[in-house]
Amino acid sequence: MNNRIERVISAMKAKDLTQMIITDPMSVWYLTGVSVEPYERLFALYINDTGRKVLFLNNLYNVPESPCEEIWFSDTDDQISLIAGVIDGKTRLGIDKAWTAGFLIPLMEACPGMTPVLASDCVDDCRAAKDAEEIALMKEASHINDLVIERAKAYIKGGMTEKEVAAYIDAEYLKEGCEGNSFTTIVSFGANAADPHHGPDDTVLEDGMCVLIDMGCKKNRYCSDMTRTWFYKSADPEYAKIHDLVRAANEKAESLIKPGVVLKDIDAAARDLITEGGYGPNFTHRLGHFIGQADHEKGDVSSVSTIVAKPGMIFSIEPGVYLPGKFGVRVEDLVLVTETGCEVLNHVDKKWSVLH
Repeated sequence: MNNRIERVISAMKAKDLTQMIITDPMSVWYLTGVSVEPYERLFALYINDTGRKVLFLNNLYNVPESPCEEIWFSDTDDQISLIAGVIDGKTRLGIDKAWTAGFLIPLMEACPGMTPVLASDCVDDCRAAKDAEEIALMKEASHINDLVIERAKAYIKGGMTEKEVAAYIDAEYLKEGCEGNSFTTIVSFGANAADPHHGPDDTVLEDGMCVLIDMGCKKNRYCSDMTRTWFYKSADPEYAKIHDLVRAANEKAESLIKPGVVLKDIDAAARDLITEGGYGPNFTHRLGHFIGQADHEKGDVSSVSTIVAKPGMIFSIEPGVYLPGKFGVRVEDLVLVTETGCEVLNHVDKKWSVLH
């Protein structure tokens, strides 16, 4: 944890900040090992450039021990005054994106000489490059995802509904010891697959339909995410050809990933391939997103992303083509940037196949 704090302090200094308040519970855990779900209550970590760490904790929180100074309070205490007594109220204070106006504005009123500065990047950029422990946990979550999607592929039969398949996947995650899924499991049959974020409904699987499954689990706090698309009983030749195109775009992008590459160039490579195939307007979203404790973390692989790939970064590569009212296909892996290239964390075959 100390190394993580040191990295954040270094990032603060680069922004000319001497102090910061962090309130995103995932970021607080990342830096201290203290896990709290505060709901509407105050939960905050203060750090400054000397390495001082102060946790503000409600008496309701179950925190056996922490590596920080602790300031405890009740629901009826003047919590803002407690924070004002710790910070330097006459200079700039970094604030993360998660803190609500209900706490920030009263602090600004209590400390009129303080200038709040949005400083989420000081933590988020550190979280984007995973350390060895995090990488091991994310590989474990992706391994479970591989196992469960293979089971789902064998489980699917005609007459089943999208909801039935999604429920099966979610139950299998629990059998593998996961906390649950990392986002709502997407199961889309036929034309429903043309909606990238379709929610499973009572649509029944019939011959000739495509089957798109976008799924992820959470194990030991860390997430997985993967999409595969198949066909049931038969594959329309046009749709099979589109699937081949999308898979080729996925593989093209992954072949370019290495330290130093600007992520918008990876997006462009996949997008150009799909455009050359005649379906550019039907690729309607960015190529990928960063992932870790949350399924979508700060950072993306898009046409405007100036992020430079660095070892330890983990993000998705998920090109897609969507034909409203007809068909949709997406092929998604998670990739880890290594010292020399990238490692694909998913090992399930990406080629289309026909389910029976």
